[in-house]
Amino acid sequence: MSTNRSGVVRRQRTAGVAAVLAAIAALLFGTSAASAATPYPNSIASTGDSITRAYNTGSAFADNPAASWSTGTNSTVVSHYTRLIGLNPAINGHAFNDAKSGARMVDLTGQLATVSGQNVDYVTVLMGGNDVCQPSESAMTPVADFSAQFSNAMATFTAASPNTNVYVVSIPNVYNLWSVLKNNSLARFIWAIGGVCQSMLARPTSTQTADVQRRARVLQREVDYNSALATICAQYTRCRFDGNAVFGITFAASDVSTRDYFHPSLSGQKKLAAVSWSAGYWGP
Repeated sequence: MSTNRSGVVRRQRTAGVAAVLAAIAALLFGTSAASAATPYPNSIASTGDSITRAYNTGSAFADNPAASWSTGTNSTVVSHYTRLIGLNPAINGHAFNDAKSGARMVDLTGQLATVSGQNVDYVTVLMGGNDVCQPSESAMTPVADFSAQFSNAMATFTAASPNTNVYVVSIPNVYNLWSVLKNNSLARFIWAIGGVCQSMLARPTSTQTADVQRRARVLQREVDYNSALATICAQYTRCRFDGNAVFGITFAASDVSTRDYFHPSLSGQKKLAAVSWSAGYWGP
């Protein structure tokens, strides 16, 4: 009897030590331990807009999907796809970029329908920049519409592809773009003649109350969009939000294309890939 009790005590001590170690791991590594339980995918697709198409990183005023932060192959960028090849060579050759330049949240359902037909294990979503960046503040997508469109896209996709892991990336901070480049005369010129994101970038040096308040409202709209992404994503077991990691990136001037002073340059795509990866299923 005493021998059995000793065995029980030893097992209890072992279980106790394991529990303590697990708790320490959780404190040290946050969700990384849980993330490790997600198998590496054998295929990947990306959805979104011109950012995910890596617009203006190659030929002038053209898409360059090879430099995409998500599914690109450019060695400078080190995309999610590139990182996954190193972790699971079986994914090599199984990447799809289904994003479309100019897309808004209303277009996500259609993009995800394409993804569903590709039967991928992992899909990234970076959508909403064009809902913020409009010719005027009044033309921005209402938050209720944005939420309904994303909710519909997620419900439709998960019904069709219940085993696909979805990674939703927050919208980059367009107020940061204004702050970094507002004193660049060439950037201001390009923004004006190109009508670039005038909801935020109109009259970029103005300190008049109306313009200051307009920028604050546009920023708040983007914050509300990201909040909607987080809330709706949380309703799905196979959806992960980046916790506003990408929204929190401080892009430097060198991270922005000098063709339109709006889209990420190669270094911007690299930063976007690194930050989003670290906040994702298998990072850091």
